[in-house]
Amino acid sequence: MFIDYVEIDVKAGHGGKGAVAFRREKYVPKGGPSGGNGGLGGNVILEAHHNLTTLLDLRYKTKYEAEDGKPGATSRKDGRNGKDIIIKVPVGTVVKDSETDEVLFDLDKAGTAIAICKGGKGGKGNSNFATSTNQTPRYAEQGRPGEEKRLSLELKLIADVGLVGFPNAGKSTLISTISAARPKIADYPFTTLEPNLGIVRYKEYKSFTVADIPGIIEGASEGKGLGLIFLRHIERTKILLFLIDATSKDYKRDFKVLLNELKEYSPALAQKRKIIGLSKADLLPEEELEKLKKKKTIENNPVLLFSSANHYNIDHLLEKLWHTIKID
Repeated sequence: MFIDYVEIDVKAGHGGKGAVAFRREKYVPKGGPSGGNGGLGGNVILEAHHNLTTLLDLRYKTKYEAEDGKPGATSRKDGRNGKDIIIKVPVGTVVKDSETDEVLFDLDKAGTAIAICKGGKGGKGNSNFATSTNQTPRYAEQGRPGEEKRLSLELKLIADVGLVGFPNAGKSTLISTISAARPKIADYPFTTLEPNLGIVRYKEYKSFTVADIPGIIEGASEGKGLGLIFLRHIERTKILLFLIDATSKDYKRDFKVLLNELKEYSPALAQKRKIIGLSKADLLPEEELEKLKKKKTIENNPVLLFSSANHYNIDHLLEKLWHTIKID
């Protein structure tokens, strides 16, 4: 199951309390204070892990607490620090404060780790408070509480190319043709219900990634269909490939509708470099096919006619995508 949004509660460990103790040794009748300091509370750490692709695990466990620091001991022995707790998340996870919606961190690189909540400081033992006028202090500090927060974790896929199109435009068929991804494919709308990520091998030792999201329909920005909830997964892409059914009665209007829905979601997303792919060329009559072969642009965006079913022009499409990615 693909989960791209969760809320969790995290709490760092409490600092250990300082100790009140005195030296008690033979022939040392008036030993001084010897209470050690409390240990530090453990931190809550978020780490981006390349093997994870979903936030599913965090959906079932939503509370995380690091270990408290241990109290100080006699003979000036400091308490042990509390153990950190490490929460592994997919690369591309955006961390927000649930209360303010402020973006705290963007874990967009594998191996990145941040202490989202820091443990409390340990209290000082009474050995720290001895003075010339008070040589036997009988008090110590309590440990400080650790930080705690409620977090929103939002996963945004990281890909070079984002596929945009109406339901049943052939996005899933294309990504299964050019990569090892195996999304569900069927001849009815909304077959794709969650994002898919595919790695495309291009010639020798070259590759790029493609993100496929559920289809968009007119009025998606108003909540129709599946809405725009999955568009976050193409916000990081370098280019957008608009897939439009070549058998459409008005493919220019189709492009404008899709572009308008993107603008409603994010003007910045709509400004990305675009390529328009007219899919399902194998379904066109010969006369219409020859006509569309001459089509070079729509709204100043390059157009490519192709078919995933019979691999018509697929190599040309991959070449165009690769060179456009390199431009960016």
